[in-house]
Order: sequence, then structure tokens, then C-alpha cells
Amino acid sequence: MFVANHISWSDIHALNSIIPVRFIAKLEIKSWPVFGYLVTKSGTLFINRTIRKDAARIVEITTDSLIQLENVCFFPEGTTTDGTHVLPFKTSIIQAAIDAKANIWPLTIYYPTPDGQPNLAMAYAGETSMIESMDQILRVRHPVVELHFLAPIACAGQTRQTVSHAAREAILAKFKQRYRPLNQA
Repeated sequence: MFVANHISWSDIHALNSIIPVRFIAKLEIKSWPVFGYLVTKSGTLFINRTIRKDAARIVEITTDSLIQLENVCFFPEGTTTDGTHVLPFKTSIIQAAIDAKANIWPLTIYYPTPDGQPNLAMAYAGETSMIESMDQILRVRHPVVELHFLAPIACAGQTRQTVSHAAREAILAKFKQRYRPLNQA
């Protein structure tokens, strides 16, 4: 199971360009024009976040997928950011990796500008619409994405809080190493 910070819808394409991955996403994405169709066809698991018990269903399906050696990815922040920070993680879906006795592979995603700062134009966050995000990304000359695959975390015998904390700390450490605000040279 891959867990990563989340900046943009393009995160999914970047990761899938390297390795086939089944994603876990909020149910609302299923109704998005074009993207909804594409992610549905790619085997995305949709979670209805308005129904508390739906997490248990996703954990069960994800556990089965991991036992069958499928690659699964989710973004435990539960939303995107502008790429300048990492939000706290939600832990419930981590239980699938524990139940499957799988490893968690933390992944730090970073979109740099030529001077190494976060490329805010790549972010799909806040009140930005999908059309605005697509327009912003298409205007970026030579966009770059960095995918930093970190050391795996064995989940067997762990709690989801412990595993989630370890994954977030690994992602955050790499993020802080990679991102140095201009005023902190």
C-alpha cells in the first residue's frame, strides 16, 4: 500500500505512469466529467465519506486487494494542499495494510519550480475548480513532478495510529528536506 501527500489530480497520473496502482478516492470524483469515467475504469475504490461505516467496507475490499498483491494507494490527508505543507493523516484505511500483513510504502510528492520552490500552479487545492486547475497546469512550461519512494513500513502487529504516524513522519521528513522556503536558505 502506497500512502502519499496529495497536491493535485495529476498525482494519480504521475504515480500510474511508473506503476499500476488502484486508488482510493472520495465518491464525488466518480461524477466528475471525463476524470470520473477514467478513474472508474481504472478500478478506483470510492468511499462515501458521508457514511461513517463505509470506511469498514473500503478496508475490507482493500485488505483483499493487498492479499492478492495488488498495488493500492490512498492519500491519508483526505484532501489536497497547495504543496507547501503536509496535513495530519486520517488512519482508518491503514487498517487494511495491517489486516493484510502488508507493508506501507510512504511516498512524498513534490512539484518544484526551476528554483526548487513548490510549483503552486500544479496544485488543485482550495477553491480552485477542475477547469481552472487544468488551465493552470497546461500553462506551466516544463512541469516537473518528483516522486520520492521512502523505506517501507511493516504493518504486521502494529496499530494503525503507529503506522500512520510513522508514514507521515517519513513523508514530512522528505518533504522538509526537499522544500526549503526562500527565507530559510
